[in-house]
Amino acid sequence: MRNPQDGAAGLFLLAVAAFALWQGADLPLGTLRSMGAGMLPTSLAVLVGLFGFILVVLAFLEDGPALERWNLRGPIFILGSVIVFALLIRTAGLAIAGPVAMLVSCFASDEVRWKEAVIFSVCMTAFCILLFKVMLSLPIPVFTLF
Repeated sequence: MRNPQDGAAGLFLLAVAAFALWQGADLPLGTLRSMGAGMLPTSLAVLVGLFGFILVVLAFLEDGPALERWNLRGPIFILGSVIVFALLIRTAGLAIAGPVAMLVSCFASDEVRWKEAVIFSVCMTAFCILLFKVMLSLPIPVFTLF
């Protein structure tokens, strides 16, 4: 393998695709005219697997960087932000859970500009409230602290 970094990324994508296909195997696909619950996850899993396969093939054809030591800071804080969002969405609402989760994910990098991160998280949360609550009328709690 001439490009171990792309090869490892491709194998990871293949594993994610295989897991998604396994988990969605019981969902009905339906047809293109009448899509079932499994159409989107299966389609996305196939695309992810295709891209993973392409990465693995290219890893044997092109030179690239070696695998470096993994830093766990990023995955820990990204996973932590998902957990924080899940814990806050029902108790505090989207207006609180959104910015808090995004700001927790900012700890994944040491190159964060906090002023921009706060502005971005507030703007994205406002967009999500507008999209999901107002435009799509989904039953998502917006602000439930009090």
